[in-house]
Amino acid sequence: MNKPTFGERFRYWFDNWMSRGPVALIALLGIATIVLVLVIFGLVMLFTLFGQFPNDDPNTNPLDTLWGNLLRTLDPGTMGGDTNWWFRLFMLTITIGGLIIVAALIGIISGAFDSKIEELRKGRSKVLEKDHTLILGWSTKVFPIIGEIVVANESRGRSAIVILADRDKVEMEDEIRAQVGKTGKTKIIVRTGDPMNLTDLDLSNPQNARSIVLLAPEGSPDPDSDVIKTALALTNNPKRKAEKYHIVGEIEHEGNLEAARLVGRDEAHWVLGSDLIGRITVQSCRQSGLSVVYSELLDFEGDEIYFTEQPSLYGKTYFDAQLAFADSCVMGIVKGGVVELNPTDTAIYEAGDQLIVIAEDDSTIRLSTAGTVDAAAISTAKMPAAKPESTLVLGYNHGLAGMLKELSEYVATGSVVTVLADVEKPDFPKYDTLAITFKRGDATSRAVLEELDVHKFDHIIVLAYKDTLDAQRADGKTLITLLQLRDIQDRTGVDLNIVSEMLDDRNRELAEVTNADDFIVSDKLISLMLSQVSENKQLTEVFDDLFASTGSEVYLNPVEQYLTLGADVDFYTVLEAARRRGETAIGYRVVADARNGERGYGVTVNPKKADRTTFVAGDKIIVLAAG
Repeated sequence: MNKPTFGERFRYWFDNWMSRGPVALIALLGIATIVLVLVIFGLVMLFTLFGQFPNDDPNTNPLDTLWGNLLRTLDPGTMGGDTNWWFRLFMLTITIGGLIIVAALIGIISGAFDSKIEELRKGRSKVLEKDHTLILGWSTKVFPIIGEIVVANESRGRSAIVILADRDKVEMEDEIRAQVGKTGKTKIIVRTGDPMNLTDLDLSNPQNARSIVLLAPEGSPDPDSDVIKTALALTNNPKRKAEKYHIVGEIEHEGNLEAARLVGRDEAHWVLGSDLIGRITVQSCRQSGLSVVYSELLDFEGDEIYFTEQPSLYGKTYFDAQLAFADSCVMGIVKGGVVELNPTDTAIYEAGDQLIVIAEDDSTIRLSTAGTVDAAAISTAKMPAAKPESTLVLGYNHGLAGMLKELSEYVATGSVVTVLADVEKPDFPKYDTLAITFKRGDATSRAVLEELDVHKFDHIIVLAYKDTLDAQRADGKTLITLLQLRDIQDRTGVDLNIVSEMLDDRNRELAEVTNADDFIVSDKLISLMLSQVSENKQLTEVFDDLFASTGSEVYLNPVEQYLTLGADVDFYTVLEAARRRGETAIGYRVVADARNGERGYGVTVNPKKADRTTFVAGDKIIVLAAG
């Protein structure tokens, strides 16, 4: 084998040196500068030795020559002071060499600066924040989550939200600014990386995060798998902290919930999105305004759920505790770490227990003197017997199966459901309480809707085609369907009970002109749930109980079942009326404002107990009651 030549060795060395980056290149230019200065200095000294330059010429002084050569290399200037043509030729040579070196140096520094800026724009530097909220993944849910956490952080000092997602950093920041706007004292930090990659995950500093929210990436063919893998990367990371994480994430399909629990163990709290939306949709179609109540309880603006200890109430009953707050509504007790919503009115509040209250802020939770109950205004009317119901479902997505199961647990035997959707006929299970009929068709077609006699149904549910269409196209079909239903309502004079699923909350304002009774903004409700649990892990059990098929749920019942119509009463009297039925009153809905978004669609949660209200037919009392 032939030995490499000197030229080949030099080129190999030069290539390796050049590949080391800007610092190596600058060092090479420094060496070239020194070599050039020394070579010209040597030539000047050699010509001086042979008498080519006068000995008294100051330019031929060794130190002056060396210094002048260096300055001409780094800052090429005029040679007007030079007198000897040989000397001028040497200085011109070093000046040209200096121009080349300085130009190369500027190019290298500029390139290195641009490269560093580009690296920073990619979001690949490690986050040094502590006690931050960490969001792993990216979807449309990220915007309401950021908005809610920003509101929650208003009572704190400076705080931070860190987002790690496999998208361009600048694009994510632009979208956040456009969708969320100003974030006050909360700093938004974005990093680009794959949350399932251990190296990328380390950029977000999960070890020092206060809470971690897991989101499935948009467009993922298997979102649950991505969320579970991210949870696995957190809980089984060799660099993980010794203390437990506080993780909250969404699971789409119930079949994946067990695997998620195995991975997250007691460190993760999972929100079953399809089940949550299905439950709220079914309940809202039978109780208009329920989604507004849930939104009020789940968002950080207005009233929300808190836990409080009140030693002065130890030994008092649950109903005594309800009457003891003028500005807050007691909805349950935590006994021995177990959440009990709407316990019996005689349940004793003891030392070590916590009261679960609805309040505007934790600073407003204060005791007061109980008001007087107007017993004469309390109604003795009984709940009417359940009758079979007819429900029309327009549209289809994977959550329909859960909705039908939920509906079967509420309706009386003999109820019917008609499903109209532009899909192949799904396989529906059989239920004892209701029969299911499927028809294929386009719900945006007026002729198809009229053929169904939609005005004869007790409830109408309009579902979004979120499995097959993007959010805007799915909401577009929903809007057209709602407009057709409104026109049928106007022409027939029949008041249709319509509940519609929307995917983008911005489309809700457009949909309000259709006069639907309720809108279920699925992504927003799930985002609110994730935000609440990320801020307070205790709320997990409250929501599990509140949204479970067993235990106590939220109901909007006719006011005449509680009070005499036309009576002017305060909320202490409403509490007593609900107590007599084994329920907990938490608010009311005024029918006159049921379609007025500026007035909260008539819903008032946690009213001031001393404020007096005159209820009329159509008004509802919002209560917690056993299902």
